Amino acid sequence: MDNIFEVFDRYRRKIHLSKERWKHIIHDHPEMSGKLNEIENLVRSPLIIKDSKDGENVKHYYKYYKNLKQKAKYLLVSVKYLNEHGYVITSFYVDKIKK
Repeated sequence: MDNIFEVFDRYRRKIHLSKERWKHIIHDHPEMSGKLNEIENLVRSPLIIKDSKDGENVKHYYKYYKNLKQKAKYLLVSVKYLNEHGYVITSFYVDKIKK
């Protein structure tokens, strides 16, 4: 499988974004087109990482963006972990951090 990027998060966990997942992201969330660098930077240095209700092996990475033209203020990247290695599931903008 071809990866677009592979980085380490703040806890030194390796996380990658595959070409297949990138196609999914820009298909379902066209506003993310051109935001590849933001996604990569967010995974490296998020504002906060929260557990997801979508599964025990899924984490939500968030970063706040002050001057967005959209209503949303946070970029969300969902990461799934298998054997301490993570991969990006999806990414999109949200207006608040999920509880």
